[in-house]
Amino acid sequence: MTFLRELLAVILGVFISFMIMFFVFVAIVSVIGSGFGEDEKVVVKKNTVLVLKLEDVIKDYAPKSNDPIEQLLGLEEDKMGLNNILNAIDNAKYDDNILGISIESLMIRGGISQIHEIRDKLYEFKESGKFILAFSDVYVQKNLYLSSVADSVYVNPEGFIDFRGLSGEVLFFKDFQEKYGVKMEVIRHGKYKSAVEPFLANEMSEANREQTEAFLKSIWSQMVEDIEESRNLETTRINYIADELMARTPDLAIENSMLTGKLYKDEYVKILKQLGGIPEDRQLNSISVKNYINSGKGRIITAASDKIAVIYAQGEIIYGKGDENYIGPDLIIEALKKARKSKDVKAIVLRVNSPGGSALASDIIWREIEITKKEKPVVVSMGNLATSGGYYISCNADKIVADPTTITGSIGVFGMVPNISEFADRIGINAEQVGTNKRSVNYSLFEPMNDDFYKVTKEGIERVYVTFVTKVAEGRNLTYEEVDQIAQGRVWTGKQALDNGLVDALGGLEDAIKLAASIVELDEYRIRSYPDYKKEFKDLFSGPFGSIKEQLLLDEIGEENLKLIKHAQNFDNWTGIQARLPFLLEIK
Repeated sequence: MTFLRELLAVILGVFISFMIMFFVFVAIVSVIGSGFGEDEKVVVKKNTVLVLKLEDVIKDYAPKSNDPIEQLLGLEEDKMGLNNILNAIDNAKYDDNILGISIESLMIRGGISQIHEIRDKLYEFKESGKFILAFSDVYVQKNLYLSSVADSVYVNPEGFIDFRGLSGEVLFFKDFQEKYGVKMEVIRHGKYKSAVEPFLANEMSEANREQTEAFLKSIWSQMVEDIEESRNLETTRINYIADELMARTPDLAIENSMLTGKLYKDEYVKILKQLGGIPEDRQLNSISVKNYINSGKGRIITAASDKIAVIYAQGEIIYGKGDENYIGPDLIIEALKKARKSKDVKAIVLRVNSPGGSALASDIIWREIEITKKEKPVVVSMGNLATSGGYYISCNADKIVADPTTITGSIGVFGMVPNISEFADRIGINAEQVGTNKRSVNYSLFEPMNDDFYKVTKEGIERVYVTFVTKVAEGRNLTYEEVDQIAQGRVWTGKQALDNGLVDALGGLEDAIKLAASIVELDEYRIRSYPDYKKEFKDLFSGPFGSIKEQLLLDEIGEENLKLIKHAQNFDNWTGIQARLPFLLEIK
């Protein structure tokens, strides 16, 4: 008994010591938290060049964490908000301390639509008469596309250029499933609904190939159109350069007018000094766009009291609360309620950047938009993606604005459940179920899918598809038959969606905000961003990828591998009928 008492005393002592240390740690962080929560005062000096590198992940909305523990442990994601970047460039246009902009992006961690919006804002910046120059050691298609807006584009003499047109790769798992007896049982509606195609076939269907080629060509045509205007080249010439890899070396790229010249970085800096009238022996003042934003230039200052609310819906759609990376009905509904109840908010812009997800969660958000638009106009702005569930929550807005390169549509649904019955047979596992009623026995991944389960699930999918198409028809003032013809899970670009009536106009976030303001006849207004994200301490560890776990994985395996693991992990969240993008495709 003495031993047990002493053991318990030791355990209790360790526990109490741990708790005391924990609370002391939290207290210290709380006291000094304001120091971690505030950046050092950033001062923009005279004759400064604004440097655009875009090395961090670009999100449509990336509010700074107010959690001192997360900041202290260095767990904040390296991210930038598209809204802040656009505002910074806008402010730089009128900032007497900014001489011009130097684009020095190597690998841009953002989507084509986001890059297109930044590029358009840089075009506006040129109206100030200030210069835009670009330099990189290496040009891949994204940073070359962005940099082509510059007055002059330079490359390292020993650098290289990758300009070959767009492509995408899809992996297929049918043989893998048959070999190992582990597979996904699939039920779908829509001949283009190919999210599940990799589990059903070993090669791309003609329907999937048709839609993929169509939207890649549409995005590419927009990029070529922009490069044509910036570099004073004809479309046929640009496509010839891509087809024959006639920009693969600095000399070839210069010869074919894709680049201006080749320089080392120190030589490039001399040109910046010359343009700014800075003596060669003096240091060039420069500031990164991230620090420029931190100086207060990431927002537009106005005395207006009227507001336009911008509600950001970014990430996959899941049933539940949601956060900065996932769209959940709870957070979006809370944001919509706050916006419509605010007397100062006159109109609402819903910025959608989502591949879709839970059909049920999408419908719940759709309903809240129905309620909201009876009180205040709702305009949707589409980002890189607004597909399937992402289109579901957009379709009933008063107006829809999409970037020409937005991937949208994908009006279709599917269901998918894992099944390991063949694998179980091979290793000698047998599952037996007992129930009280005819259909009380649940689906088992250890047994083949039976006809009853398939029939009931198929019925549910057909019902959701009919509901989806009906709501799109009502929201877009089309007939059911007209929507069904362009639905079937097919993906469209924003430019194609405008032609078939799925969106009202082409443009970026600022265009959608201006449209919302015009509807309520506002000339001056402020922007109020939603949702308000509040991260609790437990969120650092919770979920499939809490901040700590994700940061550790990122450090070990890199960003691309982490994306694949997170996508596989997300299969666990694919509960219920799904309305999501028909494939995992990285455009390169």
